[in-house]
Amino acid sequence: MAWLGRAVQAHAGRRVVPVAAQAVRQQRLNGAVVLSNGSTQSRSLRTPGRRWTSQTANRNTNPETALSEFLPRDMYHYDVKPETVASEVEEVATASGERLASAAIMTPETSYGYREGKHKSFSYDGDFQCEIKNSPRGGVLQGFTLAYETWGELNADKTNTILLHTGLSASSHAKSTPEDPSPGWWEEFIGPGKALNTDHYFVVCANVLGGCFGSTGPSSFVPGKEVERTRYALSFPLITISDIVQTQFKLLDHLGIQQLHASVGSSMGGMQSLAAAAMYPDRVNRVVSISGGLQAHPTAIALRYMQRRVLMSDPLWNEGNYYDGPLPSVGLKHARQIATISYRSGPEWEERFGRRRSSSERGEPSSFRPEYLIESYIDYQGSKWVGQYDPNSLLYISKAMDMFDMSAGHLSLGHSVAKIQCPALVVGATSDILFPITQQRQIVDLLRTANNPAVSYYELNSIYGHDTFLIDVAGVSTALRGFLM
Repeated sequence: MAWLGRAVQAHAGRRVVPVAAQAVRQQRLNGAVVLSNGSTQSRSLRTPGRRWTSQTANRNTNPETALSEFLPRDMYHYDVKPETVASEVEEVATASGERLASAAIMTPETSYGYREGKHKSFSYDGDFQCEIKNSPRGGVLQGFTLAYETWGELNADKTNTILLHTGLSASSHAKSTPEDPSPGWWEEFIGPGKALNTDHYFVVCANVLGGCFGSTGPSSFVPGKEVERTRYALSFPLITISDIVQTQFKLLDHLGIQQLHASVGSSMGGMQSLAAAAMYPDRVNRVVSISGGLQAHPTAIALRYMQRRVLMSDPLWNEGNYYDGPLPSVGLKHARQIATISYRSGPEWEERFGRRRSSSERGEPSSFRPEYLIESYIDYQGSKWVGQYDPNSLLYISKAMDMFDMSAGHLSLGHSVAKIQCPALVVGATSDILFPITQQRQIVDLLRTANNPAVSYYELNSIYGHDTFLIDVAGVSTALRGFLM
């Protein structure tokens, strides 16, 4: 890619800071998970603010039922609020949720969703040329909007900003705010005295271009077509990680921020963080990649491809034009089920579920409905996502992840990485299958080969797979605190 530019003269010297991961210890205590640092996390698998009820409608006579009571009360102005959902999704989700509750599954849970709140908006009024020109509308957006939130105070010379990049399906709500007191998706990592210490840093987080939580995406109205309520759908241009990063730096320009204390990201956010350090080497003073990568791994590409194919095979997807009709809920549910499997790990499944059956199924003849607790869990995770996320956003952003390759336009991956000469922190989880530990070691090796003078690496021995960056507060925070000081 042209945005990486040519390699920069490397400097000598290395610094490595290995740290052993802190083991997570689970105990049953008033329905909570007790971590090794003594803090607790709720074990509830039900999304707060959502109520699940059983429906007994006959599929042959009433194939759909109202979804309104299952929608979050506010979705950052995500104005695509599906009116219907296939009854089979609701019925199976209800049964699976009841099975999990009765089994008292004890584990930390993750959530990108939010229930209510407010965000700030930045609107760019000029034409924005996306990297891929051979796509709808010539790859040109007639302006765009980014939803964003901030924490902490910007210092006088505007040099204490941390730009926090999100994963695929996250909103800008990484941390609770006075305007939105609901917990954010990185709640325990941001705040006074925490890893991203708001006593010292000004943290900025934006919903990515292509998203559906206030930023411009396929569910947005086409400029000039608001009265007709014409949405982009698949006429939205293809986007890349480079496009996403460029829009975020236009937000920083709007805020008058020319220097970042650090660019920090996990998962797809790690991709963005590394790209930002290469695209804007004069503006990024530190870079953090947690379970990220310099290019998409073949296994991850295959898994995301299957998610897209499953979603698009739902007849209600209707070539992306479902906004005025039923949501492709079955396809979205199954896509999320595939994703859930990839987010966690086999060792966790074995420890957490084993081959246990739900109490309601014990002694009953085997059937094709969810019988084992692992089946109920996967089914529940898929079902509860319906109505929380725009299916077309999943298509666009997951494809951007697959296309990401920092070696494009260069002789090798190493040549592209040589652009990153600021201090770098790389964190990986040994049980991660989406961004395997080999990719994390590759980033470190290439940075060191390019003579980056300050490369730190932490390897976390967690059983939580890719979701370690959301769950292992102690391990990830330890790495971040020392590096950001």
